[in-house]
Amino acid sequence: MIHFDAIFLVDDDPINNLINNRLLNKVKVTEQIEEFLEGQFAIDRISELPVDHKILIFLDINMPVMNGWEFLEIYQERFIERNDKIIILSSSIDFQDRQKAQEFSIVSDFLEKPLTLDKIQNQIDKYQ
Repeated sequence: MIHFDAIFLVDDDPINNLINNRLLNKVKVTEQIEEFLEGQFAIDRISELPVDHKILIFLDINMPVMNGWEFLEIYQERFIERNDKIIILSSSIDFQDRQKAQEFSIVSDFLEKPLTLDKIQNQIDKYQ
């Protein structure tokens, strides 16, 4: 059963994106998984999609060019009408990062890397 129109993997590490893409394909949440090595490319892509196109976004926070916090600020300003789910997926174990994530109402969860099938299933169960 498909719950999201698309899943976006926003991470500057292509290996992480590849592994996460394979894991997500196993649970068949969507047929459309897109990978972005830079946050701006994901922002550009979101702006092309209809407002009712529901996206699940896995967002890394430690990226060059545009980090995850900057992505969230831009998303919050530009896509007020959207109802996407954004999950921070980070190697950071810093409590301050978790606290900062809670300041963004659009962030639905904060997961530590690596992504696993259990973590994916827990997220899917939340949105059914």
